[in-house]
Amino acid sequence: MLSTARRPHSCRAFAAALVLSLIALILGFTSAPARAASLQEVIGFGSNPGNLQMFRYVPDALPTGRPLVVALHGCTQSAAAYDNETGWTKWAEAWGFALVLPQQKSANNANSCFNWFQSSDFSRGQGEALSIKQMVDKTAADHGTDLSRVYVTGLSAGGAMTSAMAASYPDVFSGAAVVAGIPFDCARSVLAGLSCMDPGSNLSPQQWGDKVRAAYPSYAGPYPTMSVWHGSADGTVKPMNMTEIVEQWTNVHGTDTVADTSDTVQGYPHKVYHDGSGRAVVESYSITGMDHGQPVDPGSGPAQCGVASQYFPDMNICASYRIGQFWGLAAPEGGGSLPAPSGLTVTGTTDTSVSLSWNAVADATSYRVYRGGTQVGTPASPSFTDTGLAPGTTYSYSVAAVDASGAVGASSSTVQAATTGATHRCYTDNNYNQVAAGRAHQSLGYVYANGSNQYMGLYNLYETHTLEETGPGYFVLSDSGCPA
Repeated sequence: MLSTARRPHSCRAFAAALVLSLIALILGFTSAPARAASLQEVIGFGSNPGNLQMFRYVPDALPTGRPLVVALHGCTQSAAAYDNETGWTKWAEAWGFALVLPQQKSANNANSCFNWFQSSDFSRGQGEALSIKQMVDKTAADHGTDLSRVYVTGLSAGGAMTSAMAASYPDVFSGAAVVAGIPFDCARSVLAGLSCMDPGSNLSPQQWGDKVRAAYPSYAGPYPTMSVWHGSADGTVKPMNMTEIVEQWTNVHGTDTVADTSDTVQGYPHKVYHDGSGRAVVESYSITGMDHGQPVDPGSGPAQCGVASQYFPDMNICASYRIGQFWGLAAPEGGGSLPAPSGLTVTGTTDTSVSLSWNAVADATSYRVYRGGTQVGTPASPSFTDTGLAPGTTYSYSVAAVDASGAVGASSSTVQAATTGATHRCYTDNNYNQVAAGRAHQSLGYVYANGSNQYMGLYNLYETHTLEETGPGYFVLSDSGCPA
């Protein structure tokens, strides 16, 4: 996840590099065989003050006006070891966008980690951060990128650097996704970086948000949306970091740390936070039982991706697919010219169904309805009822129009719908895990149940409580006995 700074010359620095080489081995990131046939290295993309390499994957005949995704590898990895493994090249082809894969050099960092813990590399206009921004500029100039749809994501050290890019260049990136990463400006030295990884740094949402705002003090525009992914059993970068990243970016977006939607996606806890206008600005996925890495779901299905390996575990969920959905990249068959349907509205709910309607799109012959990014209906008219759902559960929906040739147009914005009926599930766990699972939240070192806001004590591993979910995302203390 981290290593020493550039070109150590002293015995002390050499010893530090040796220690941190062992850390990288503990992290388990091993170099994959180069598979750069589908990648092209780009030379001469700017002043490159961070001394990085630039690789790029651009689908054949990519039209102008398409999005761009920057994907940042983990320690000792390479661009070629991060393209197909994560599934990003599959979605570049399927959805039509350019993919930039920066690559660290061992001359900069002994273990080829991005230097997310050095202010000279994570600050706006400097070092590696500026090099990555110059890669975006080069690709935009070469391929006519839609500059309103530029996104950044990364794993581990790449995830920490993703936090830095989103904070330092909010005018460049519309969305970001941090996988097994660290909040922005958690550390400014190697030792502080190790402490951020384990046990983690507990600051208030305001303190975290202030760090982002200080990265570009004169900026007054919108900040990137944020998708946060973390394994609940991550022994390298503790799951506490997911909570802190959510706190940082909900504060930046001016919302609180209580999720507006709490559901499960393919069995994993998923939370969504909306801003004052109702737009989803932060989401989180806690991948139950997963250690350090990025989840993949190998296969040829429409929502499957990746190549399973040690730090790309097959968890039956494709992180890159879900991230692309959150960013709005996905037109599942792609290429359609029809606009996104407007006016998507929930017209009714029962214990097991959700009814939707939207405004008709001219020249549409049918529509695709998606629940959580998965297609669930193909109605010919602008309405649909989704059935067979679980009571007391919140679902996300979007819709796209299909033209006479079968091409699918842009997807609408999402809406949330909660089925009726009580859930009444009970969970007994320590306060730390209750927060990590999205059943409670912490503030200033104390824990409160989501929904009821009942006091639960200190934010630690030692105090245990039973929470009863009496409605979607609403929990009450039930230490004296839970009816479920």
